[in-house]
Amino acid sequence: MPKRDSTVRGREFGAGIRAAIESAGLTGRGASQLAGWDPAKLSDLMNGKGGISEHDLVRLLGVCRTPIAESDHLLTMFREADRSGWLQVHGERSPGWPRTLGENEKVATEVICWSTHLIPGLLQLPDYLRALIAGNPNSPAKEADERVATRTARQQQLINRRCAMTFFIHEQALRLPIGSPEVMSDQLDHLVTMSVRPYITYRIVPTSIGAHAGTAGSFTFMKFDKLPSVVFIDAENHGVYLDDKASIDAYSRILKALDQTALGVEESKELIVSIIS
Repeated sequence: MPKRDSTVRGREFGAGIRAAIESAGLTGRGASQLAGWDPAKLSDLMNGKGGISEHDLVRLLGVCRTPIAESDHLLTMFREADRSGWLQVHGERSPGWPRTLGENEKVATEVICWSTHLIPGLLQLPDYLRALIAGNPNSPAKEADERVATRTARQQQLINRRCAMTFFIHEQALRLPIGSPEVMSDQLDHLVTMSVRPYITYRIVPTSIGAHAGTAGSFTFMKFDKLPSVVFIDAENHGVYLDDKASIDAYSRILKALDQTALGVEESKELIVSIIS
């Protein structure tokens, strides 16, 4: 199969191949030698750029002794890897940590979030998240501990990497009472505490400006080193990943407009502190 442009699907496929090789206790070079490949061929594959046939893939998975269920998943991903955009329907509710989102956050060089009415997920404290779960009929209380644990793991993944993160947050998200007054106070205090980290930036969009570029809804914009950007839109029981040029350009224009209307960094911090007071 000829080489292709990198897509969200293709990169998740590549991450799966990388995991299969590691699970087999092999290095990339070792797996290439056993499969009779040039190492550059495997590198292209793991970066979601194709360059192999399905027969080649089956051979590699055999070398790695990949379990049947994961092999079937990777074969399906391989057949769809050149398709841009991805609607993932999860059923009754979204998983606590969607596989695709985790794979992209793991390698992103910059994450830009726009949140219209809630504190962004990457900044939510456990009690804030528990209050959200309690108010959602599609999130059973018995799953609360697991969902809190997976969200905390996601947060730590990015924090430990010191990935550059910018959060555009509407003022209403700071004022919408989630849980008890103590929960909201702790949550806003947490924002202030996290703001001292040099790789975290807040930009608050004040209610007073009225209509603004982000009225269509919240989203996460992820940038990568030498790979196309990805937009992720989270919904009740599905997620949407956009990686085509038209979509990336459209959401880039929204971010540029938000940058022009949001409060500056220091003004944003001052507003958060004033709400706490």
